[in-house]
Amino acid sequence: MATKFFIPSVNILGQGSVDEAVNDIKSLGFKHALIVTDKPLVEFGIVGKVADKLASVGLSATVYDGVHPNPTVSNVEAGLKLLKENNCDCVISIGGGSPHDCAKGIALVAANGGTIGDYEGVDQSAKPQLPLISINTTAGTASEMTRFCIITDETRHIKMAIVDKHVTPLLSVNDPELMLKKPKGLTAATGMDALTHAVEAYVSTAATPITDACAIKAIELIRDNLRNAVADGSNIQAREQMAYAQFLAGMAFNNASLGYVHAMAHQLGGFYDLPHGVCNALLLPFVQEYNAQIAAPRLKDVAKALGVDVSTLSDAEGAQAAIDTIKQLAKDINIPANLTSIGVKAEDIPVLATNALKDACGFTNPKQATHEEICQIFQNAM
Repeated sequence: MATKFFIPSVNILGQGSVDEAVNDIKSLGFKHALIVTDKPLVEFGIVGKVADKLASVGLSATVYDGVHPNPTVSNVEAGLKLLKENNCDCVISIGGGSPHDCAKGIALVAANGGTIGDYEGVDQSAKPQLPLISINTTAGTASEMTRFCIITDETRHIKMAIVDKHVTPLLSVNDPELMLKKPKGLTAATGMDALTHAVEAYVSTAATPITDACAIKAIELIRDNLRNAVADGSNIQAREQMAYAQFLAGMAFNNASLGYVHAMAHQLGGFYDLPHGVCNALLLPFVQEYNAQIAAPRLKDVAKALGVDVSTLSDAEGAQAAIDTIKQLAKDINIPANLTSIGVKAEDIPVLATNALKDACGFTNPKQATHEEICQIFQNAM
C-alpha cells in the first residue's frame, strides 16, 4: 500500500540554528512578517532578539502576542486581523505548540478564507497556507514541523483537530539555546508530550518502518535526557538531545498519526483549559493498558527502548514493563498524580468520552473502543 511522508522542506536543528535560519529567510524575499507568539516570550526578550535579527536582513515584523496556552478561535481571528491590517506576506511563529498552532490557523485562513472551524478534520483546505516559518522554544509538541493544528472552540468547549498537509510549515527551527532555563514543569510536560507522540505513533495502525525508526530513537533520547533537562534547565546538551527527540517523535506521529491519548487529552484541554502535556502524561499509561490487549508486542519494544531488559519477558510482561516505566518517569519529573488532582470531575466523563470518540487522532489507535471503555480509561486515570 502506498504511503505519504510529510515534513517541512527545510529543518534546521542544533546550536546556532536561529542565525542560520535568518539567512535562509532572507533568501525567500519576504518583506513584512506577522510574528505569532505569547506574552511571556516577549517579556523574556526572546521575540525581540529574533525580530532584531530579522530586521538586520531587511524583514520587518508586526507582533501578535495574544496566544493563549490552549490557542482559541478568537486568537486566530485576532491574529488574522492584524495580518491583514499590516499587509503581511508571511507568518513566523516563535514559541511552543500554542503559537505554532495559532500561526497555522492564521496562515491557513489567510490563504483559504472562511473561518478556522471550516478546516476541522483531515485535508479540508483547497490551497497552501500563507508561508509559515516556525521557530521552536520547547522540546515537546513538534508543532513546528507537523501537519497538525489544534485550536480550541470556546463556544463548544472542545479542541478542534485540524490535520492538513497545507499547514505544514515551510521551514522549522530548533535551536536549544532558545530552550534554556524554561521552568521545570514546562520541560517535564513537553517532554512527556514528546514521549506520548512516539509511543502512540509506534502502536498506531498507520505505522511504517520509517515512523517506527523515528519513534524508537525518540524514546531512547527521551529516556537518556528528559530527567537531566528537567533537573538542570541550563544543560545545553540535554536540551539539544531533547530537541532532536521531540523532532523525531514529530516525524513519527506526523505520518503514523496518534491514538486515544491525544483524542482524550484534547477534550480535557478544551473542557477545562488544562496543559496538554500534563494531560497526555496522565493518560498515556492507562491508554496503553487498554492497548496492551492487542499491541503487547509493540509495547514490549517500547519497554526495551525505555531501557528495560526484556530478553526474558513475555509480550504481556514487556507491555506491563513499558507502562510501569512510563509511570515511574512521570513520577520522577513531578507530573501531577492523577486527573482528579488537576481538576477533572467524574460527572464530566461521559461527555468527555463522547467527544473523544469523534477526535480524528483516535482513528489510528490499535484497538477501537466503545464509549463505555473510554469512560473506564478516564476513570482509571482519576
